[in-house]
Amino acid sequence: MDVVLEVLDTLFLDRVWATVLPASTATACLAAVQHAAAAAVASIRGGTATAGNATFSSMRELPTGVRYQYHPSTQYLQLQPSEWAYLSAWPRDHVLRQAISLYLITWLFGLLIYLVCASLSYVFIFDKTAFAHPRFLKHQVRQEIRQAMEAVPIMSALTVPFFVAEVRGYTKLYDRLDQGPGWAYTYLQFPLFIAFTDFCIYWIHRGLHLPVLYRRLHKAHHKWIMPTPYASHAFHPVDGFVQSIPYHVFPLLFPLQKFAYIALFVFINVWTVFIHDGEYVSNSPIINGAACHTMHHLYFHYNYGQFTTLWDRLGGSYRHPSEELFGRETKLSLKETERQLHVMETVSKAGGGNGNDHDRDRDHDRRYALGGYQARDKTKIS
Repeated sequence: MDVVLEVLDTLFLDRVWATVLPASTATACLAAVQHAAAAAVASIRGGTATAGNATFSSMRELPTGVRYQYHPSTQYLQLQPSEWAYLSAWPRDHVLRQAISLYLITWLFGLLIYLVCASLSYVFIFDKTAFAHPRFLKHQVRQEIRQAMEAVPIMSALTVPFFVAEVRGYTKLYDRLDQGPGWAYTYLQFPLFIAFTDFCIYWIHRGLHLPVLYRRLHKAHHKWIMPTPYASHAFHPVDGFVQSIPYHVFPLLFPLQKFAYIALFVFINVWTVFIHDGEYVSNSPIINGAACHTMHHLYFHYNYGQFTTLWDRLGGSYRHPSEELFGRETKLSLKETERQLHVMETVSKAGGGNGNDHDRDRDHDRRYALGGYQARDKTKIS
């Protein structure tokens, strides 16, 4: 995130901070002159020193009196700061400035990815015949978006300490390829990241289905029995944050290239939308696609995995999606819907629904609604 932070500081955040928390004129002039002098000295001695993270400069490395010295966050992209970088009482390396900037970036950028990806998926991919399913709630899309909009700011706040640690050099993120473990790791870091996070999220997700945690945290996400892409981020904020922890722990334990880290951050958000889009294109025994995840929303105690089915198979929680889900004419047919409702009722009676009286009342209402569904939509989707 130090690369993202440097780019946005240069584009507009320096100006924002200089306006919100301006430095005194004398302090700003002194900082600018001392920065120029320090840069000149470094150039004479053989070039500007590089730092692990551009947005953090250790005070003990700078000449006396210099409050901030620019180091590029990456050798692949260097943006010389403008005069605005020296006109704030909080320079770029001020920890509270970094934390607040990273919070806003995480919140707004995360929300942008969610709304863009979920909307594109909803418009071009999501099968709208799901609206006729008896488990699809009234005004569900609106509810999903509202829940996500309420959750993302809190999840972002909980995530900020990880990003601050990364920006201030406490992770194993690296920039140049020669700083990594070797050329082969340039490619191996991606499957290693997927394997590590898939393993961790499986056990976290399964733990969230323990009754004491489910009722308080995870139940909010299982309100969406037939989810749309907008359900992808519609979590209780603590639930969403806990499931994201492995993504941030990985660079604390393993080397990871900075741009790979950014790419994986985007990929994770896109994947989360993908497994909620209701388009069952992957009938793979390995990939935990939308069909597998739909089994989880329908039947609760199956398919906890995030990317693969490996840990579900080893943990005895794998349920293969029915073949009917992979046919456009059969996935929402009356026969398949009745079968799903029957299995759901069986699971609920066996105590596997993680529900309470409200869930049972809602189930009753939906089973009652099935009669109207049969009469109204039989010709359309059977």
